[in-house]
Amino acid sequence: MTEIHRAAVFGKPIAHSLSPVIHNAGYAAAGLTGWAYTAVECAESELAGRVAALGPEWAGLSLTMPLKEVALSVAAAVSPVAAAVGAANTLVRRADGSWYADNTDVPGMVDVLAGIPGDARFTVLGAGGTARAAIAAAAQMGAAGVTVVARRPEAVEELRPVAEAVGVPFAGVPWSDAATYAEADVVVATVPKGVADPLAVTVRWRPSTVLFEALYDPWPTPLAAAAAKAGCRVVSGKDLLLAQAIGQWELFTGRAPAPREAMSAALFGK
Repeated sequence: MTEIHRAAVFGKPIAHSLSPVIHNAGYAAAGLTGWAYTAVECAESELAGRVAALGPEWAGLSLTMPLKEVALSVAAAVSPVAAAVGAANTLVRRADGSWYADNTDVPGMVDVLAGIPGDARFTVLGAGGTARAAIAAAAQMGAAGVTVVARRPEAVEELRPVAEAVGVPFAGVPWSDAATYAEADVVVATVPKGVADPLAVTVRWRPSTVLFEALYDPWPTPLAAAAAKAGCRVVSGKDLLLAQAIGQWELFTGRAPAPREAMSAALFGK
């Protein structure tokens, strides 16, 4: 009899999530017939109760907005990177039944930005959860510094402890200066759909700049299209979605390496 293992992505809203497509493709490619991955709508106030009610067949959870910060409070232990960032996108069931909080967004971002030279200057547009991961990834890649460009000064200050925890030089500037600071070595756009569109016609892109655009629907965004036209390397939110999911798949199943090609083909339709 096949042993049943379950995993899921929790968040709200969640119907749009592509995570089940990626994870289930990985299970199929690896021959894990007893594994299934679903999407579950869950609000912040519901997470603790939902997690406590999960049976022993549950191996792990992926967490998307708005659950990445509250996830730390339902875990018995937290990884160093999740603690530094103040957010977890992953809960892994341990042998004793407790939950371990981790963050695969950070290594995922390092993965998709592979090839960035040391001492690169990072500019992060926006100051939300993805910005936290970007700061930690920049530190791991040996960045010379990170400048966060945001509409609210108080949001920038909330990120300063993250930069201090991971040991990377940090500065914050107002949104009105976004075009100037987009001339960095790496630009990470984490703002909601439409917010960065005006920058598409004001940024003077350097071909050597790498743009990571966290959005992927619709694609390309005006910002991504302008950067690509200027000769920049452009990385999409789908690239990160795949990279962080591969990390989660390996944590949930205890197997490595994950079947990257099959998971990528399921996501990108190749």
